Amino acid sequence: MITVTVTHPALPAFVQDRVDTFHEHRTRSRWGGRHILRGRRTPGAHSTVVDSNDYLCLSGDKRITDAVTEALKHMRGSRLASGVLLYEAHPQTALEQEMARRLGATAGVLCQSGWDANLGLLQAVAGPETPVYVDLLGHMSLWAGAKAADAPLRPFRHNNMEHLRRRIEEHGPGVIAVDALYSVCGSLAPLRELCAIAEESGSVLIVDESHSLGTHGPAGAGLTAQTGLVERVHFRTASLSKAYAARAGFIAGADARFMEYFKMTSQPAVFSSTLLPTDLAQISATLDVIRDDEWRRTRLHEVSATVRGELTALGYDLRGSDSHIVSLQTGPDEHVIRIRDTLEEHDVFASVFCPPATPNNRTQLRLSLHCELDDQDVRRITDACRTVRPLFKKHYPQGLTTRS
Repeated sequence: MITVTVTHPALPAFVQDRVDTFHEHRTRSRWGGRHILRGRRTPGAHSTVVDSNDYLCLSGDKRITDAVTEALKHMRGSRLASGVLLYEAHPQTALEQEMARRLGATAGVLCQSGWDANLGLLQAVAGPETPVYVDLLGHMSLWAGAKAADAPLRPFRHNNMEHLRRRIEEHGPGVIAVDALYSVCGSLAPLRELCAIAEESGSVLIVDESHSLGTHGPAGAGLTAQTGLVERVHFRTASLSKAYAARAGFIAGADARFMEYFKMTSQPAVFSSTLLPTDLAQISATLDVIRDDEWRRTRLHEVSATVRGELTALGYDLRGSDSHIVSLQTGPDEHVIRIRDTLEEHDVFASVFCPPATPNNRTQLRLSLHCELDDQDVRRITDACRTVRPLFKKHYPQGLTTRS
């Protein structure tokens, strides 16, 4: 038996210092030697798990896995190159057209991820002279896209349309970038008001539908479609790693000529390869399942309304959540660890959101509800949240309403 010893060069001090600082100030000092994202227990077969973005529970669906399996049989000879080089009859191009049609758009383009979709789109529409107005709770990929475009960032208060108007009056028309459904708190964007402001000011409106595509709208076409605003929103983007349980991003728009421009201008588009045939098969099959399985959306909305109502009655401040994302505001990192551990003791497993996904001392515990939660799961969530409620009152009263 041959033993191979692998050695690596030592990191320079300017890198090692950053690593050491992270472990000293966060792992050892703030987190008590534990990792904030790792609890003491693991879920069992009958645990209530609400830490996944698979809101419609499509991962493992036989109709989808069968399509992926069939695609694997025909992988040989597949053309893997930059999306710029695809011809019109290529399966990815055909899927882009079908997805656009399902969303009520004229054209669309698939990207490697939702991050690439937002970063590439902002890079393609903005520049050094174009202010980008991003909601303070907008996904980080929107902020990164503005930075990639070297555009001036002009954030506005969450869902505060008067503040957005004042910002545009001060800095001029530009790009307005928002989430349709905000992943940090579950609130919905006021899309009608945003459309009006974009039209009045001559601005471009980008709506990230990552957490609402599949879960809202006719046949899962998203919140923009649900509110009848498809013809008033310039671009819709989405990560397909949420309700679609896939790995890709998508941009929907009204101008096919823009999409050709995008493919030749966006760096993520130019310098990334096409999706794999198995990715295309998965997304195509998922499109059909999302269209056909209306019961998934119905159940998701029923469960979400019940959980929100129960937690509101307990005195929790849900920060305007009107969706399947319900966040408990826990405050400093050390508090969320205790609350998370207590929930897990009651067999409820949620997600910790901490910096850099949240501001400092604004850590939260997110319940990502899904369509396969039964009434027993809902009771377990409610009972567990009732149990941990005194911890909020003691350590972080901002996580409760004034009624508490």
